[in-house]
Amino acid sequence: MSKDIGDEIRLLWKSAADFGIELTESELEMFSIYLDELWEWTQHINLIGLSSRERIVIELFLDSLIPVPFFPKQGSMLDVGSGAGIPGFPVKIHRPSIKLHLLESNAKKVNFLKHVARLLNLKDITIHRGRIESQGSNLNSERFGIITAKAFGPLEQVIQHCAPLLMQGGMLVSFLGAGANRELRRAKHLMERYKLRVYKAVRYTLPGKLSERNTMLLKREV
Repeated sequence: MSKDIGDEIRLLWKSAADFGIELTESELEMFSIYLDELWEWTQHINLIGLSSRERIVIELFLDSLIPVPFFPKQGSMLDVGSGAGIPGFPVKIHRPSIKLHLLESNAKKVNFLKHVARLLNLKDITIHRGRIESQGSNLNSERFGIITAKAFGPLEQVIQHCAPLLMQGGMLVSFLGAGANRELRRAKHLMERYKLRVYKAVRYTLPGKLSERNTMLLKREV
């Protein structure tokens, strides 16, 4: 590993390895650039609510990577309410063959997304400004193999707005807390309507955290 990689990125590399995720040196260099830009921009505009670089790499970067081993190698992905590019950019860095679409309504955040995409020289990436509630019809020309919504709202809301854009056999990824089972029960009627089933439930605890997290991968049946 390059000596130029900072301690926070070394922490990301080690923590990802603990989850069975191997990050290459080139990926770590991209994460390092992304971290620097995210940290710099956050001093001027409200991109994220985290106050340390270590928390960014664990709570944003690492958390975004947890479900990636279960993703297909290729295909299209829509990241709804992408914000500062979470989980879209971490997924794209680790799976560059995925065609990524980022949907974000805030103009300043959209500018940040475009800046990072250029800086990292990311290919096959499209950034849309808007909300899924109003932009869904504009995205209807394409069905996505993966849809992520990290901080969008309750699972019912995620399914309601995102499931119509999911292709058959595609996966809807929702990052939930300790109450994941309760949210699944509440969303049962919508899961039945859109023929969604739990493909993978990943239960884990992030380094330095006590609270349990659950990432649910819901697959739309053919």
